[in-house]
Amino acid sequence: MGVMGSRLRWRTMPWMVALFGIVVGPLGVVSIYFIIIQPITIGTYCTICLMAALAMLIMIPFSLDEIVAMVQFMVWNTRRGRPFWHAFFRGDALPGGKTGDEMSFDAQPMQFFRQSARGVTVPWTLGLSAAIGAFLMLSRAIFGNEAAMANSDHLLGALVLTTAVIAWAEVAGPLRFLNILFGLWLIVAPWFLGGGTVAGSLVGILAGIALIALSLPRGKRSEEHYGSWDRFIF
Repeated sequence: MGVMGSRLRWRTMPWMVALFGIVVGPLGVVSIYFIIIQPITIGTYCTICLMAALAMLIMIPFSLDEIVAMVQFMVWNTRRGRPFWHAFFRGDALPGGKTGDEMSFDAQPMQFFRQSARGVTVPWTLGLSAAIGAFLMLSRAIFGNEAAMANSDHLLGALVLTTAVIAWAEVAGPLRFLNILFGLWLIVAPWFLGGGTVAGSLVGILAGIALIALSLPRGKRSEEHYGSWDRFIF
C-alpha cells in the first residue's frame, strides 16, 4: 500500500492516501502504546513488539507530507466546485499542472529512496533528541532507577522518541516543541517521584535541559513546499 501509485497519488488516488494514513496512524499509536506500558505493567520488553513499533513509527513521518497534500487538494478541489467523492475515489487534475515523475520499481534504489523520502529531514537536533528518548527508556537497566522514577523515565523516553521521529516530517516540525514540556518534567521529576538513584536523577535533569535546548531550533529545511501548510512550518 505504501508504494502503490506515483508520488502524485495525493491527487490521483486520494482514497489510497487516506487509507494508508489510517493504517499507519492508529496502528502506530497502538504499537507505541503497548511499548510504553510493557515495562510498567509486566516489567519487561517484548523484542518483537519493539521491532514492530519501531517499523510503524518510522513509517509515520514518511506518510505525513502526502496526507497534508491530499487534504489540501480535496478542500481546494471541492471549493472550486468539483464533486468531492468523484475526486476522492477517481482523482482529479490541477489546472495548469504538469505530470510529475512516476515512481517505478525499475528505478535505481537511491532514486526510489529519494522520491520516498521527500519532505523528510533529520536535523542533528532531532536525531539527538530521539537518541535521548531511547536512552531514557533504558534508565531502569542502566542506572537502577525503580518504581515511579523508572516508570516516568520510560514513559517520557518513549514520548520523546516518538515526538522526535514524527517531527522528522517537515510538515510536523513544530511537534518538536512538545519535547520542551517533556524536558521540563524531567528536570522537576526527581523532586516529586521516588525510586531514582543519584546518578539516574542527575542524568534525567541533564537530559531535560538538553531536550529543551535541542527543541528550539528548526534545523535545516529542504526545498520542498507544502502549499498553505508552509506557514505552519517553523
